Amino acid sequence: MADVVKKKRLGTHGKKYYESIAKLQQGKKYSVEEAFSLLGQISFAKFDETIDVSFNLGVDPKHSEQMVRGAVVLPHGTGKSVRLVVLAKGDKAKEASVAGADHVGAEDIIEKISGGWLEFDKVIATPDMMVAVSKVAKILGPKGLMPNPKLGTVTPDVTKAIKEQKLGKVEYRTEKAGIVHVAIGKKSFGNDKLKENFLTLAMALIKAKPPTSKGTYLKNITLSATMSPGISIDTSNVMAQAAVH
Repeated sequence: MADVVKKKRLGTHGKKYYESIAKLQQGKKYSVEEAFSLLGQISFAKFDETIDVSFNLGVDPKHSEQMVRGAVVLPHGTGKSVRLVVLAKGDKAKEASVAGADHVGAEDIIEKISGGWLEFDKVIATPDMMVAVSKVAKILGPKGLMPNPKLGTVTPDVTKAIKEQKLGKVEYRTEKAGIVHVAIGKKSFGNDKLKENFLTLAMALIKAKPPTSKGTYLKNITLSATMSPGISIDTSNVMAQAAVH
């Protein structure tokens, strides 16, 4: 199989990549257990690779009622430190500082953002700040940083929001082709922790199925490391495991 792929994509990847592909059975969909076990055998990079999963969902994101979007806290985090900005005033600002926010402020921070400052990964805001936050919506929105109550980033409970983000809360959203792409951790986590993160995400996506979605919902699931080829996972096995997770 490796020779066939190499002929088609000559020069696209190195020798180790094709050796990894040779370990995969063409057309096979692996169980969750098999997929995570195989992941360690085909990932060859010398650095601590990020582990990604892509879900191809049976939805049409062109219709707003079929947009799958939400957030879930992965039990073992993502392995990435998150720089948090909290927009709040008074006691809520003090609460955010105590809870571990990296930057806390109100109009002063909004002014900095207006000036081009974007040295943060997430923004949490209290509801009373949203009118002021709307002034920088055109800056934050395109970068996926705009606070959103559906994602838990617009809330009066800033302590809970900060804790969830620090623990490893990830957001998911269907792209144009109905694909959800999420990083679920680092290779160094080990199979058990990665598998638990994966099943937590899968369960969240299953629960988020739009009522108007018809036919097969979980169409394809692909697991991969930063440098490795993708491993196709059996969706029926995922459904069964997520149901009891």
